[in-house]
Amino acid sequence: MKKLVVIDTTLRDGEQSPGVAFSHREKLNIAKHLDQLGVDIIEAGIPVMNIMEQRTIHDILNLNLRPEILTWNRLHMRDIKASLETGAKNLHISVPVSDVHIQKKLRTTKSALLYNLESVLSYCAENQVNVSIGGEDASRADENFLAEVFSKGIMYGVKRIRYADTVSVLTPFTTIDRMENLIRLISSKLMIGEEELLRDLLIDFHGHNDFGLGTANALAAFRAGALGISCSINGLGERAGNTALEEIVMALSLLEEARVDIKAKEIMRVSKLVEAYSGRLLMESKPIVGKMVFSHESGIHVDGLLKDKRTYSYLDPKLLGRRHSYVKGKHSGRSAERL
Repeated sequence: MKKLVVIDTTLRDGEQSPGVAFSHREKLNIAKHLDQLGVDIIEAGIPVMNIMEQRTIHDILNLNLRPEILTWNRLHMRDIKASLETGAKNLHISVPVSDVHIQKKLRTTKSALLYNLESVLSYCAENQVNVSIGGEDASRADENFLAEVFSKGIMYGVKRIRYADTVSVLTPFTTIDRMENLIRLISSKLMIGEEELLRDLLIDFHGHNDFGLGTANALAAFRAGALGISCSINGLGERAGNTALEEIVMALSLLEEARVDIKAKEIMRVSKLVEAYSGRLLMESKPIVGKMVFSHESGIHVDGLLKDKRTYSYLDPKLLGRRHSYVKGKHSGRSAERL
């Protein structure tokens, strides 16, 4: 049974949502709830932003929570130094890897980028910190170059790599193809077998939801070998958001029979907390956590559910500490008279 590694980015990518800004107290409280929920890694923020962000991350680190606390950094020495100022020992470094990012955003070359990566990784090694590296815009990158970037990181001791579908161009089908090809290419460059590679390396998939495929793509990535999934509470994130933690956790647990160490009954509590702090109100039909997802009005459905809940429900609301409710209305029928 494959174990899901949950990398929660509510405090980083989630807070990058337009109009969302968590206070110092709110970020600490969310971190505590994520710990209680059972996530494996908390991506706590971006230290180089400002001194207040550094202080908040420092204070999260001092909570001594069970999850690994991860900082997010650009491929800049000043970002790394800002992370070190917080006392962080686990740093994620985002490396732009697509041609449009390298040429237009960074105005550099692939060879210069690789040289800079080596310099930064060497500096991190000198400071004895754990590093994960991410391919920003990996889904639009040249696959050979992407594998070269990740292979370079692995040679410097990196144990976790992130494949970021930054602008949400993947489908579940292309996700599987890309993951499998990436594993082949890295294995070839390092001259080791694929199974050996995956014993020592965790692949983290970071998806966005612009086409409503955030959860589906994460499911596909997990099946193809990416056992780490970056996600956020309520799917909070830039544009249409990120892969929703509650969706990928419940889907993998119940539909793919993966080992998932999240406490399902804590999901509603942290969902409501993030909804309140972010000001992003959820649709009533939002999967897993929406107000009405276990509510029924149709007479056919109500009749079936009253006889046996399995007739019109596969996800048991009790797993989440919830229950079915019945709404009387236009479609209720005679079964509503029994309520």
